[in-house]
Amino acid sequence: MKKFFLLLMVLCFFGCKKYVVAFEQPTNNKLDNLKLEILLDKSKVQEINLKATNALPTYQTAELAISDEGKHLLQIKAKDTTFSYHINYPEEKFIMVTAHLKQNGKIHIGILKQAYQFTFH
Repeated sequence: MKKFFLLLMVLCFFGCKKYVVAFEQPTNNKLDNLKLEILLDKSKVQEINLKATNALPTYQTAELAISDEGKHLLQIKAKDTTFSYHINYPEEKFIMVTAHLKQNGKIHIGILKQAYQFTFH
């Protein structure tokens, strides 16, 4: 966890014009090797493969470039579903994305957006 926060701080200071997106690795083994496609303004920028863990969740970070306006559409494709989120910089420069498996077996992607770094207690 400490390494994650240090990485976020470094990214913030040196990459002030980027979104810092943290993808939580799930604790549910059914989500192991789930492929997420990351799209920014409808163009694919990255792919993430989630790795399930039996301990506390870990995080994989990514940096997404920002236009001059700072308003973007972040889309995350998981299997056959696309989740869309509007993001405004600098109000929402730290983003956390979490995948959950619902009781009906469908995947849900949750997002948390804020202007300051995440802290966990």
